[in-house]
Amino acid sequence: MLQVSIEKATHYDLPLFAEMEQVDGTSEFISQYSLDEHHRKFDEPQITYLRITNAGAIVGFFILALEPDGTSVEFRRIVVSDKGNGIGQVAIRQMEEFCKDELGRSRIWLDVLETNYIGRHIYDKLGYEQFGEQESRGERLLLCEKQIH
Repeated sequence: MLQVSIEKATHYDLPLFAEMEQVDGTSEFISQYSLDEHHRKFDEPQITYLRITNAGAIVGFFILALEPDGTSVEFRRIVVSDKGNGIGQVAIRQMEEFCKDELGRSRIWLDVLETNYIGRHIYDKLGYEQFGEQESRGERLLLCEKQIH
């Protein structure tokens, strides 16, 4: 039984987050940050780190970035260490509520590697729609968005 929740992360969570990024099945789909980079990002006023817990244990995290337009949030990263159990999907729904209720935003956007078939399936399933694409380090990124009300 899933008991997923999200909450604001602390500096103390960052070493675990940096480790989670290195795991196979994650590392190939994200640009990993060093621990120093995580600390720098964490301190930026427009960046929000959320930890994902299941039954009280930290099992992942989000990085969100407020956009200057006042309505959008970049869903910059999700990492879940316990894959295939639906934790990420539950956490994304909770993150969307956080963006709406706590951040006062109405649009979430993300980029996903074209080769990240699992991620693309989940984002599609949760209502994210492609609005563009771009290249990054020779790979195709799909840009997706969702309006939240």
